[in-house]
Amino acid sequence: MKALDELTFDNRFARLGDAFSTHVLPDPLDEPRLVVASDAAMALLDLDPAVAQTPVFAELFSGHKLWEAAEPRAMVYSGHQFGGYSPQLGDGRGLLLGEVYNAAGEHWDLHLKGAGMTPYSRMGDGRAVLRSSIREFLASEALHALGIPSSRALCVIGSSTPVWREKQERGAMVLRLAPSHIRFGHFEYFYYTKKHEQQAELAEHVLNLHYPECREQPEPYLAMFREIVERNAEMIAKWQAYGFCHGVMNTDNMSILGITFDFGPFAFLDDFDAHFICNHSDHEGRYSFSNQVPIGQWNLSALAQALTPFISVDALKEALGLYLPLYQAHYLDLMRRRLGLTTAEEDDHKLVERLLALMQNSGVDYTLFFRRLGDESAALAVARLRDDFVDMAGFDTWADLYKARVARDGAYSEEQRRARMHAVNPLYILRNYLAQNAIAAAEAGDYSEVQRLHEVLTKPFEEQAGMEQYAQRPPDWGKHLEISCSS
Repeated sequence: MKALDELTFDNRFARLGDAFSTHVLPDPLDEPRLVVASDAAMALLDLDPAVAQTPVFAELFSGHKLWEAAEPRAMVYSGHQFGGYSPQLGDGRGLLLGEVYNAAGEHWDLHLKGAGMTPYSRMGDGRAVLRSSIREFLASEALHALGIPSSRALCVIGSSTPVWREKQERGAMVLRLAPSHIRFGHFEYFYYTKKHEQQAELAEHVLNLHYPECREQPEPYLAMFREIVERNAEMIAKWQAYGFCHGVMNTDNMSILGITFDFGPFAFLDDFDAHFICNHSDHEGRYSFSNQVPIGQWNLSALAQALTPFISVDALKEALGLYLPLYQAHYLDLMRRRLGLTTAEEDDHKLVERLLALMQNSGVDYTLFFRRLGDESAALAVARLRDDFVDMAGFDTWADLYKARVARDGAYSEEQRRARMHAVNPLYILRNYLAQNAIAAAEAGDYSEVQRLHEVLTKPFEEQAGMEQYAQRPPDWGKHLEISCSS
């Protein structure tokens, strides 16, 4: 394991030059203190977890110190925000400190969010507050534990620095890790500004560093775009299967690697509601839970437009046509596994659709339903879950179909079925009220609840002794928290 001063930097994006980013130094926070750190994320950098408890750790990730080899840069990009094009966005409160490679040869961006003003801050103060930093940290690590592609979070550093949002809060920084922070909006920026040379340089950079296997294809750029389509189809299928709502699927928040990042007003479903809107600022419901699938395709179309200098329109359309079938295949495969099925039948999609239709408006807890469905035999489980449904007769019909489907699935013991289902159906998810409880304690100076919740969420499928309170249905107030982009 390494000490902090032993990290090896290779700042590949910074070497692209000033057309792609601007050199900016972090603006330090006052009286920095560690709120929470992820041992698993530190392992990606070969860091000894013990270094998180040293004073220099908080100093490095609060802007007070910097590695000599780091080259902090604010990236420039544009993007479609709520459907409208914004010609210049960029890192308004984040900095790419540099790229570090580990013993396995993996490169990881060190991206510090809340690091102060940049040329792209657009009237903002460049700061992040403690609550939003905690939410991003918990979400990044929770999604990863569920098997959903995501950026990672190394730590949150709190401070005494005052920051104004709806009220005065305390500033914080979160250190994010990802193989790349390049977004759809990077390509849009150079396309719409007609900077063809830089756009070609960016495309080569992404192709060579992140999709090198596509170099072997007859049309490397087309092969890369197809891979981007598939990765996003799979990511969004996992969002939908696990009830995750991103909240702000602007093209500047979409990763070129098909990973979840730029967490803001996200939420996991409590009661199942296909029309759920997690972003209090999304008045039209553009980014509602059910809209995430078509919006994913819309965003890929926006990226495709920016790639027309390299790929023919017909080829791009053909690749975009793969999105929905790929999404449906990934989604149905995961939903089969959530239902405890190991084989495929033609009407399985109807079984899933009927169940979700019954859940709608019945106040059925999405996560706990699937977990309890695997607690015992199919017959006993549906009998216990029946009372959760308003349309009991409709549920009885579905239950009969489900029991018959389980019987046809194959010969295996109930113990095997239970183990298989519990391996994909979490007991613990990051509910908004749990995050809010941890945030409230942290804002009062007690970080233990953030740390405890983080630890629980790193093992979402395992029943953990003494942690029953994290596996309960939320109180009524917890279902109606208002989360906006400032969150």
